[in-house]
Amino acid sequence: MSSRLKDLYNNEIAGEMQKKFGYKNVMQIPKLDKIVINMGVGEAKENAKALEMAIKDMETITGQKAVVTKAKNSVANFKIREGQSIGCKVTLRGDKMYEFLDRLVNLALPRVRDFRGVNPNSFDGRGNYALGIKEQIIFPEIEYDKVDKVRGMDVIFVTTAKTDEEARELLRLFNMPFAK
Repeated sequence: MSSRLKDLYNNEIAGEMQKKFGYKNVMQIPKLDKIVINMGVGEAKENAKALEMAIKDMETITGQKAVVTKAKNSVANFKIREGQSIGCKVTLRGDKMYEFLDRLVNLALPRVRDFRGVNPNSFDGRGNYALGIKEQIIFPEIEYDKVDKVRGMDVIFVTTAKTDEEARELLRLFNMPFAK
């Protein structure tokens, strides 16, 4: 399934991007570099089981081992100490990245309640796009009955594009449903 998107990029998307932005060299054409999925688990400080369940959900969704993220410094207001486990993340590249993008755009996002498209302004100025998902149960791999708590996650698309306009066009060609 992932090779379908990769082939689509190599055959059509790269050509359309070259036409629209007038790149002289093939290597100038922006491409998707990686997708980083991050899940902050606030209740992990009282409940270690919550972090384990979040990691299990993340690994089920991405098909790759999740890395535990730790607090960089202590924050008294949040009762967090430096080095404490507070979440998990996965970085997807290559075939797994394209497969995840395919499932996100075609299966998961259409299952979001009252979905009108993703925010077209969530670019960071350097060609990267961030998307927040409120609940992990929109992914078909997650069994609704086995979910202990609904958790959200951040999905960051890192591209080689220099500007937001180029990155927006790249993601649009990958069928990202931007709101009008």
